[in-house]
Amino acid sequence: MKNNFGFILIKPQLGENIGACARSMKNFGFTNLHIVSPKINFPNQKAKATSVGAFDIINKAKVFNETNDAISNFDTVISLSARRRDINKKHISLNDFVKLVKKKKNSNFGLMFGPEASGLSNKDLSFSNYVLQIPTSSKFKSLNLSHSLTIICYEIFKIFNDKLFEKNRTNIKISSKSKINSLIKHLLKLLDEKEFFLPNEKKQSMLLNINNLIYRLEPNDKELRILASIISSLSKKNIKP
Repeated sequence: MKNNFGFILIKPQLGENIGACARSMKNFGFTNLHIVSPKINFPNQKAKATSVGAFDIINKAKVFNETNDAISNFDTVISLSARRRDINKKHISLNDFVKLVKKKKNSNFGLMFGPEASGLSNKDLSFSNYVLQIPTSSKFKSLNLSHSLTIICYEIFKIFNDKLFEKNRTNIKISSKSKINSLIKHLLKLLDEKEFFLPNEKKQSMLLNINNLIYRLEPNDKELRILASIISSLSKKNIKP
């Protein structure tokens, strides 16, 4: 599915940014890079150096003179913009983008990014189906070219690699309520002996806070044993939850 996505850089100004884009693409398994009218000679050594090994993407990148030629093989073209444009295009959020990709999984998507200094022109935007704005701070909206491309790569990667993300989630069994209650009961007894709950009128509130604290941790058996050992060491008594 990753071959269905192409990344189109319009008039990039720095070889370093092209290289960083290639690196991000390779990180997430993408290979299709189109470059329109680069402002520097391409390929160049700076682009290759910044790609940190993504030489295949740099070497296979297609260079075009015109935007309409670069997008000709894509069914759906989405332009990235740091600001909302006053043009007759549907503006979509990052969540909308994810939904669109899921809905059109078999489509060929072109993701278009503008020059570092000025962004996409209205003419370039006219070739797109949608305009996507990545949410950022209102005080400093503009993202680096490679950073915005990386975010898009990651979002697409997640869509097609659900099982990988599920596999990486660790399912640790939380200790039983009886074990946790036993630990809390012993802890409260020790704290009571140390006259921790003073003044007395605050005792109930403090008991609730301790309960909330430990239950919010959702400790597994190993973590509960460590906590029990700490309490045991401090109290000089052995306790087993």
